[in-house]
Amino acid sequence: MQARVNKIIIWKYESDMKTNSITRRNFIQKTAIASGLAGFVPTGITQNIVSAKPKGEILPREVWIAGVSQMGLHAATPDIMVDQIFDILKEAKTYRPDFVCMPEAFPFAYVDKPTTPEEKVKISLSVINRFAEFSRLNNCYTICPVYTVRNSNIYNAAVVLNRNGERIGTYEKIHLADYEIKDGFKCGPLFQPVIKTEYGPVGVQICFDIEWDDGWKMLRKQGARIIFWASAFAGGMCVNTKAWENKCVVASATNKNTAKLCDISGEVIAQTGIWNSNLYCAPVNLEKAFLHTWPAVQRFSEIRKKYGRKVRITNFHEEEWSVIESLSPEIYVSDILKEFDLKTHEELTSYAEGLQIKSRE
Repeated sequence: MQARVNKIIIWKYESDMKTNSITRRNFIQKTAIASGLAGFVPTGITQNIVSAKPKGEILPREVWIAGVSQMGLHAATPDIMVDQIFDILKEAKTYRPDFVCMPEAFPFAYVDKPTTPEEKVKISLSVINRFAEFSRLNNCYTICPVYTVRNSNIYNAAVVLNRNGERIGTYEKIHLADYEIKDGFKCGPLFQPVIKTEYGPVGVQICFDIEWDDGWKMLRKQGARIIFWASAFAGGMCVNTKAWENKCVVASATNKNTAKLCDISGEVIAQTGIWNSNLYCAPVNLEKAFLHTWPAVQRFSEIRKKYGRKVRITNFHEEEWSVIESLSPEIYVSDILKEFDLKTHEELTSYAEGLQIKSRE
């Protein structure tokens, strides 16, 4: 019955596209409505990037993500810098991104006018309002790293705005640099909740946080499918490493050098560079799972024989990782894992660790 509904929806999508009467997001919304689905994924802990889908819930699988690098930018004041950022984002509008991520404290980077912590907070409020309008007009989520106040403490933070421009979460940087603490800023709490979206839970890390594992693991244990990393520096291979270590998509936005989008395998999907120095925007498929190649490889020929081009299996031969990805709207990776009795990489290592603990006892 579900397959028949999906076919009807796809036919309707193709028909409406011919008349330009439906957008990509409307298709996602129509799919959810036709299937009687809730708008958000449950907030419980998941074991892999494709969480076992609860009855009645289907998550969108393709998400478009845009990230900004401030490389080469310079401004006299924070307002002028924000104006320059909006000029860059004009290009992103063409792709109708679902998420737009800005760099760490971007209104104040490469700006001549000095500002006190209190002035930073005041300016940040204005910037949040401007990006709330941006989110509303462009129907996208925005990760807006600015300075916020809570209980009289000032935080280097990232405010997350939903498609309606509403503030749905704030991440406060956990690991401040020494000079930030000396300037009077406060470290964020070690536990902070993920933020719910129709794509599942997402989270944020900021700059120096990449030198520690705790914040990333904290978000992943809550089921984060995408982690946005807003930073003053590019991070290089550390960004790729955080993606494959946590088996989730990592999208960076930086004050200098490269900003990039990494898949769950750590591979780069899109990045800024010589010919596109300030913006990337690209899609990523969330309907995939990260496995340890052995013993899962024993079932791969059966999977390929049954599903053919509807499923892609990518093997990383030296690391012995494998990624199973659904290329069909009717096929869910969680169903394949169940059908062929496969464990994700996280499930397999967790199971092995449990046996190890018992062995030591």
